Amino acid sequence: MKYKIWGEELIDKAAIKQMDNACSLPISVRGALMADGHIGYGLPIGGVLGTDNAVIPYAVGVDISCSVKLSVLDIPTTALTENMQRFKQAIDMETRFGVGASFKRDKRQHEVMDEDWSISPVTAANKDKAWEQLGTSGSGNHFVEFGIFTIGKNDINLAPGDYVALLSHSGSRGTGAMVCNYYSKIAQQKCPLTDKELSRLSWLSLKSHEGKEYWDAMQLMNRYAQANHELIHKHIAKNLGAQVLFSFINSHNLAWEEEHYNRMLIVHRKGATPAQKGQLGIIPGSMSSPTFLVRGKGEPESLKSCSHGAGRQLGRREAKRTLNKDFWRKYLKEHGVTLMSAGIDEMPGVYKDINKVMEAQKDLIDIVGEFHPILVKMADGHEPAED
Repeated sequence: MKYKIWGEELIDKAAIKQMDNACSLPISVRGALMADGHIGYGLPIGGVLGTDNAVIPYAVGVDISCSVKLSVLDIPTTALTENMQRFKQAIDMETRFGVGASFKRDKRQHEVMDEDWSISPVTAANKDKAWEQLGTSGSGNHFVEFGIFTIGKNDINLAPGDYVALLSHSGSRGTGAMVCNYYSKIAQQKCPLTDKELSRLSWLSLKSHEGKEYWDAMQLMNRYAQANHELIHKHIAKNLGAQVLFSFINSHNLAWEEEHYNRMLIVHRKGATPAQKGQLGIIPGSMSSPTFLVRGKGEPESLKSCSHGAGRQLGRREAKRTLNKDFWRKYLKEHGVTLMSAGIDEMPGVYKDINKVMEAQKDLIDIVGEFHPILVKMADGHEPAED
C-alpha cells in the first residue's frame, strides 16, 4: 500500500521503515506520515494509519490521548514579566510533575471519576490511582507553559493582538499506559506477528470482545486525559484570579472512526493532529520556539491530519550523552525563556526546526495564531519518560 510523506527530508529512514511495515498489514487501508515523524513503538510518531474495523493499541500509543490545551487569559501581557514569581507559584501549587505524581491528600474533583470504570479490568483496578493522578502533568515531554499568544485577525472571537496564555501537554498518565500494554499483549497473543519489528503492530478486531473492551477503555482514557488538562487550567486560572477568554484542546494519540475515500476506517493518529477542513489544532514547537494554533484544510491524502509538533531529531539517550545543560539554559535565557525545570533530553536541541515542519505542511493547515513561551516547567528528567 502506497502512502504519502510530508517533509521526507526531515524524517529518519527508520521511521519510514516503520511506516512501511504498518502499511503492509492485511488490515491497513490508507496511511500517511507527517513532517515531524520519528521512530516510535510499532507505528512511528507522526504516523497516520487507517485500518479496516481493527484497532492497534500501540498505534494509539502508551500515552492514550496525549493532548495539548491552550487557554487565553484576561491578564495584561506585562504581568508575566513584571511578576513572574506569581506565575511560577501558580504552576507549582496547581499541578504535579514526574512519574507517579499525584494529589493523594487532596484529590481533584471531576465528573470523569463518576463514569463506569468497570468497562475494563485495567480501568477498574486502577481507578483510585487514576483519581490520585487527576490534574497532574507527568514526565517526558509533558509541560506547562505561560507565554504570549498573538492573533492577527478575529478568527476565534478574539480581537487581534497579544494575550497571556497557558499551554499544557499531558495525557492519560499511568492508567493509560497500563491500558495500552494490557491490550497489546492480548493482541500479540491473538494475532502473533513472527517478525519482531512488527510485533507491536498486532491488532484487535472491533468485532471481538477484547477489541470492543479496548475501544471503550481508550475512549474513557481520552475523557480522563481531557479532564487532566481541564483541571490544570481551571485551578491555575483560579489561582491567578484570571478569566479564560478562549480555550481549546486536541488529542494527538488516539484512534477515531472516520469516513475517508467513501469507506469507514479506524484512523490511528500517533503523534498526529486531526485536521478536518476548518478544524482547529495545536502544534507545539519546543520550549524556545513557537506553538501554532491552526485550522485544517481537510487534505484527503493525509487522512485529514497534520503534525503534532516539531518532532524529535535526537533520542533521549543521545541527548543525555551529547547535550550540555548549562549551554541550553544560557540559550533559553538569551531567547527570553525562564525554565523552572526540565531534563536535558527535552532541551530545544533535541527537536527539529518547527518552521521547517510547518513549511512542509502548508497544504494541510492555515496558521491562526502563535504562542511564544516565556515560562516553562517540565519534570526534572531524573526519572524514566512516560511518552
